[in-house]
Amino acid sequence: MNKKYNEIAAYWRAAYSENIERNIAFNIPEQFNKIASLFAPGKSFYYIINFHNLELEFTSPSIKEFIDADYENLRITDILKTALPEEINYVQLKEKVLEDFFVRYLERKNIMDYKIVYSYKMRGRDGKELTMLHQAMALSVDKNGFFHHVLSIHSEISHLNVLRNNNISFMNLKGGKSFYNVDISKGKFAPDQEDEKNQLKTLLSDREKEIVSEIALGLSNIQIGDKLNISPHTVKTHRKNILEKSGCDNAAQLVANCLVGGVINIGM
Repeated sequence: MNKKYNEIAAYWRAAYSENIERNIAFNIPEQFNKIASLFAPGKSFYYIINFHNLELEFTSPSIKEFIDADYENLRITDILKTALPEEINYVQLKEKVLEDFFVRYLERKNIMDYKIVYSYKMRGRDGKELTMLHQAMALSVDKNGFFHHVLSIHSEISHLNVLRNNNISFMNLKGGKSFYNVDISKGKFAPDQEDEKNQLKTLLSDREKEIVSEIALGLSNIQIGDKLNISPHTVKTHRKNILEKSGCDNAAQLVANCLVGGVINIGM
């Protein structure tokens, strides 16, 4: 199985590293730790990876709660190895779709406008199976437009009972075109690959998405009503309808599925 993890690293070197002409260290501000923690829902770890050499230039101390490895000499392959064996093929397909999107489909000038979101399962340091939400975005690009430094945030969402989803979402951080629940089965990106079946993006109205976003922030019906200028009773009715439409059992599961599906955006 180690061969599979090494194949992913080799794929990154061929797709990205070899295209970056000169290595530049990322200047990490003192407030980075505090800011990055605001992007991550719940128990999380995060790191900055340099795609010129695939080295980790910064790793949050919280990663020690997830990975039983030498923190001072942690490598990206150590993180890849935490994914469950049955996840590896999906990870490889996701990486192919990611490369297709960022290298071949997207204009280089827009690379830093997007973050990617998907879920996966890993084995924690205590042996327990964990469901994780992965969010990543470019922090810098080289002169040719290839991303050089990438911030990657992994948040545990096991307790939210997320519905199984092997798709990936590309969310525009500036309000431009986003692509939700993109099918990865072919290992290629195309604008029409969004999975429309039971997709929350199409099931929920704009108002309902607004309400889910406020629920994700922990607001009560009264607070949501005040913010959106509607009555608490109307908010309650919306919540009931949203749960029925989505097939979710509770608000926590709803929020988790909306995060994974890219319906709502938090933090980064």
